[in-house]
Amino acid sequence: MLIGYGYVAKATARRLKAAGIAVTATTRSAGTGREIEAAGHAACVCDPATREGGAALRAAAREASHVISSVPPGEDGDPVLAALEGGDLSRTWLGYLSTTGVYGDRGGGWAFEWDAPTPGQDRSVRRQRAEEGWSALGARLFRLGGIYGPGRSAIDRLREGSARRIDDPGQVFCRIHVEDIASCLVLAVRQPGPQGAFNLVDDWPSPQAEVVEGAARLLGMEPPPLEALEQAQMSAMARSFYDERRRVSNARAKAAYGWRLQFPSWREGLPACL
Repeated sequence: MLIGYGYVAKATARRLKAAGIAVTATTRSAGTGREIEAAGHAACVCDPATREGGAALRAAAREASHVISSVPPGEDGDPVLAALEGGDLSRTWLGYLSTTGVYGDRGGGWAFEWDAPTPGQDRSVRRQRAEEGWSALGARLFRLGGIYGPGRSAIDRLREGSARRIDDPGQVFCRIHVEDIASCLVLAVRQPGPQGAFNLVDDWPSPQAEVVEGAARLLGMEPPPLEALEQAQMSAMARSFYDERRRVSNARAKAAYGWRLQFPSWREGLPACL
């Protein structure tokens, strides 16, 4: 069962179905419920923040052999964890999609799963708390880098006219193509172990400006002008991504699951998006 039916869950559901694994996906929207059913999956329309929705979610989770939640925590915590409290999931394989943001700033150094999380942003602190709750239930933690893919990449931002090139020497971001996330999750649900945390990122941490330039070359257009970070006008949320510098290792997921990236860097991933 996939709790939440966003960008990653949709890609994962497609791959699970192709592997012959029946999928139930949850949503709070009746319209998205119809979309789930049209894709050939079972839908559970419920709001885990309500008493009735929480009961429906617990019932569906008890029937599932595997549960993966992609629902982010809010300021009041993780609504899915609260809804599942008291449910007997001791025999259920659990997975939680988190973020590499829990590692905080590493000064450009590498982050590994055995490193203690040191989140610096409020949203990453909430993620760490959610991870602790899911870990207490025995869930695997999948820490995702910046997600991109068809309809959600530097190519799309260039076409929309919203792409920017930010000059911030020494800054790199870790990314992951949505299909590589989905392929690892399918491998994971087919194996009883191991447990713990897994970083899902590609092999090539890269500066944001480099990726935008590469996308512009693919489109045969001039890249947007280079903007110094100090002078760039952007939201507090956007600027916060430049406050931390880290490279994230994906070695454990490769070793544990035999996972191999279809798109080891943006150089392969962006042409596939195009």
